[in-house]
Amino acid sequence: MMQRAFVFSSSNSISLQLSTPITPPVNAVFPERNRGWIAPYSPLQPPELRLRNYQRALPPLLCSGSDSVTNQQQMASQDERDPRISKISSVIRVIPDFPKPGILFQDITTLLLDIKAFRDTIDLFVERYRGKDISVVAGIEARGFIFGPPIALAIGAKFVPMRKPNKLPGEVISEEYSLEYGTDKMEMHVGAVQAGDRALIIDDLVATGGTLSAAIRLLERVGVHVVECACVIELPELKGRERLGDTPLFVLVSSA
Repeated sequence: MMQRAFVFSSSNSISLQLSTPITPPVNAVFPERNRGWIAPYSPLQPPELRLRNYQRALPPLLCSGSDSVTNQQQMASQDERDPRISKISSVIRVIPDFPKPGILFQDITTLLLDIKAFRDTIDLFVERYRGKDISVVAGIEARGFIFGPPIALAIGAKFVPMRKPNKLPGEVISEEYSLEYGTDKMEMHVGAVQAGDRALIIDDLVATGGTLSAAIRLLERVGVHVVECACVIELPELKGRERLGDTPLFVLVSSA
């Protein structure tokens, strides 16, 4: 049996140490650089990258769930006991006054620099959606393109990019949505999905919910059932969840 020891440093990051080596399981989802697969917590995993110079500008992020109030409470209770959530939260950098004064920008590029935290982020989504008969993972430009493809490969679904206007070649269908000032459009290739597909929509962050709601409408117009929307981060004070109607939203961490 694999023994796990958790070591907490003064910077609140979590390091995972294995007392005995393990053999990668058959359901491992991350490819080794040259061949084969690497399982989560594998001894083949590169050393952890600690980002000591980044300072938090917000209180710690909390995990969250979706579907209903009861389910949210149950999901949060489960995830708060998972050390992976704390690690993911600790490496998300917050940049004040970007891209304009008054905005606290949630920067996931520091998450991508931490190999273990990035791996854990994908694992948590895969664990939730594997076996849910999802046939499409729709990624919203641009950061949904980072998280969507590995999730799609792991659960056996196709990946469909949902892009801004004039980015996709060929015939597209589009859906307009409102911004703070003006409107924008989201486009998808004609024929990328079929009626009856079951879709997961993925993005890095939900704020006002405009792009997620546009993606839902676009997929539903062609007969796709949107099972759930999923994001790494939620800014609940902007109430984006309320714009999604009956479509559930699942997030890993939520600003306090």
